[in-house]
Amino acid sequence: MGITFVEKGDRNRVRHHSKTGLVLAGGAISGGAFKIGGLIALNTYLGNKSVLDFDIYVGISAGAFLAGPLAAGIGPEELLKSLEGGSKKIGQFSPLDFYRPNFKEFLTRPARIGIDAALVSPAILLAIWNELRHNRPELIDRCRAFARDPTVRNAERLVSPLVEDAALRTGLGSGRGYLPSGLFDNSGIERFTRDNLHKNSIPNDFRLLHLERGNSLYIGATNLNTGEGVTFGHDTDTSCTISEAVQASTAIPGFYKPAKIRGQEYVDGGVRRTANISQATDRGAQLVFVYNPFRPFVNYHTDQLLNNKASLSDMGIGTVINQAFRTMLHTRLMLGIEKLRLDQTFHGDVVLLEPSETDIKFFNTNPLNFWQRAESALHGYLSASEALERHHERIKTVLDSYGWKTDLGRLRDRVEPIRRKDFDSRTIMKELQREVHTPPTGKKALQPALRIVHG
Repeated sequence: MGITFVEKGDRNRVRHHSKTGLVLAGGAISGGAFKIGGLIALNTYLGNKSVLDFDIYVGISAGAFLAGPLAAGIGPEELLKSLEGGSKKIGQFSPLDFYRPNFKEFLTRPARIGIDAALVSPAILLAIWNELRHNRPELIDRCRAFARDPTVRNAERLVSPLVEDAALRTGLGSGRGYLPSGLFDNSGIERFTRDNLHKNSIPNDFRLLHLERGNSLYIGATNLNTGEGVTFGHDTDTSCTISEAVQASTAIPGFYKPAKIRGQEYVDGGVRRTANISQATDRGAQLVFVYNPFRPFVNYHTDQLLNNKASLSDMGIGTVINQAFRTMLHTRLMLGIEKLRLDQTFHGDVVLLEPSETDIKFFNTNPLNFWQRAESALHGYLSASEALERHHERIKTVLDSYGWKTDLGRLRDRVEPIRRKDFDSRTIMKELQREVHTPPTGKKALQPALRIVHG
């Protein structure tokens, strides 16, 4: 795993009361599972704090799916248990929650073709009548021109106005309206999130969660009809519940139909922002951890790729698109990091965690493959552990200035047997699910809450 630093904090004093933030980028199913594993590694590495102790949580796309439970006090170990159905707090996320077909649009939209086709003949007759009423001389001239010289050009001049008029009357137009707006419907994600919040007596409301936990949760999405970014949070946009905001943020364009919530349509928050670090720093966060699972693969040597492929293009169109999207998302993220470096008003520290640029195993993992989630979580844990070990001294210096301690020994004791493969996969997963921090107490503990009912 690669780690990028922005170090602008004051090392001459310990800032115990500075705000902290955790920012989670997207990554779909495999990227989300990868982040769960990495967060468990980070949790093991942190000494006197845990990933449940941040003041601000920001999530986009798959990151929103994780940021909500973390802000509510549910740790990554519990989230890992839920991947296999072993959690008492979080229900198991089923394939149907993720791959729920967009039945309604697949059935109703193609049906429009038959309806509009039946209206074509009457529409053409109406178009001819309309031309005779309003443009009779011009129509007669076009007919005479075609009779004298029946070329394609004259035929087009004669027919085009009639076809355009008929198309407007029937809606045939370009035909794009007959295609579904997405393959799947992610309302199952909203229902899963809502049910599990209710199961744990966690308020499905940004303001109540803020009052109860004392931290702040922000979820980013994109308004489809305006192209503008939207940030849901207790002091920003409260028009959605937490579960609805997660649905809006995870609506991957094309894969899912846009999430329609209270008259507005939303698509994936990653369309506008890769991580949205500014939501944390603009609210005063001085120590910010950012976790981004998607970065472009760097093909240094021909023997890096699978099956002796020399170039990424040899691996097909899917790999080319994968690399292109990763490059686009990562470029935006690095521009944001560079902006923070140059921002004279920011005097904090940012630690960006990402997979290694030569991690071909994770690069080849299908982001939308539901059945590789456990494998991705283990890979994320090993990847993050290696990076935390390699950059320990630098990370320790940063964290010490905020009063956050590290426990490299505990991380090594836990990861070494896994690296040596001393245990079978089931034993390894159970070990990763073991919590290393005492559950939160006091204001940040889970408590029954009042509900705000949204109409």
